[in-house]
Amino acid sequence: MSTATRVDPAVPAGSTGPLSERRPLGDRGFQVLTLVAGLLVLVILVLIAVSTSQEASSWFSTEGLKIFANNWNPPTHFGALPFLYGTAITAIIALVMAVPVSVGVALLLTEVVPRRWAQPIVYVIDLLAVVPSVVWGLWGILVFAPWIAKIYASIGSGVNGVPVIGSLFGPPTSGASFFTAGIILAFMITPIVTSLSREVIATVPAIDREGAYALGATRLEMIRGAVWPHSQGGVVGAVLLGLGRAMGETIAAALVIGSSATITSHLLAPGYNMPAVIANQFGEATGEFRAALIGIGVLLFVFTIIINVIARGVVARSARRKRGA
Repeated sequence: MSTATRVDPAVPAGSTGPLSERRPLGDRGFQVLTLVAGLLVLVILVLIAVSTSQEASSWFSTEGLKIFANNWNPPTHFGALPFLYGTAITAIIALVMAVPVSVGVALLLTEVVPRRWAQPIVYVIDLLAVVPSVVWGLWGILVFAPWIAKIYASIGSGVNGVPVIGSLFGPPTSGASFFTAGIILAFMITPIVTSLSREVIATVPAIDREGAYALGATRLEMIRGAVWPHSQGGVVGAVLLGLGRAMGETIAAALVIGSSATITSHLLAPGYNMPAVIANQFGEATGEFRAALIGIGVLLFVFTIIINVIARGVVARSARRKRGA
């Protein structure tokens, strides 16, 4: 009886040992290079966090929980609550305005408009994403704010005395305000959220769309039943990344927000946020004042990192659910 020797087709003839030992030197070198590059990013982030925290340590140790007080009055009081409030308000305004437009445009470009017409629109959106923030800020304060101040005045006079709405949009109004900063930030994050959402929606398998149409679904039903369940995790991740951009934007917000360290429900009033106060006041700051501004930067850094981690977690969770399905 003859015995046939099995040969593993994945192992080349005449080679021995595990596959990892036969990897070319170039592959191993590239692996080491990419590993070093990835670790370098983490090291830089840690060094930024450590160095800025050391610079701001006197503010954290002196103020304690008072860093969240509403009493910013250099050089004696450094409560950062007005800037946390302004950052949250402007970011929320930006998201409320930008997300429906961004997701709608992404669906339009992937599901409705023919490819030959969609491509020029994609180019324009990508160009808007790279416009420098200082250009947005200068346009906002020189052109947009004076124009919209007249609209604010009309709105304020129209809703004056109306419960709730009057406290949000009533007089006195200002062209440089929370709402103006939110609008400018919405302009800035819309291209980013749109581009990321479009890429996510474009990954929906064509067979899912065709299957929905074969079952008699309309286009809206196909989007709701086939496209959205597949892409909602990625879209949420894109929105959170846009939120991180809105919270961290500096020059544009500093030019149009009005520079008033107050907490108010009036959205058409001047305000302040964390990046703006750092940009406007750091040049003249010394001692504890400087440490307080650096500490605000540390808080902003932590918040943006948390938001980006949440975005990655949402995307990863969505990917796991799709693999499980």
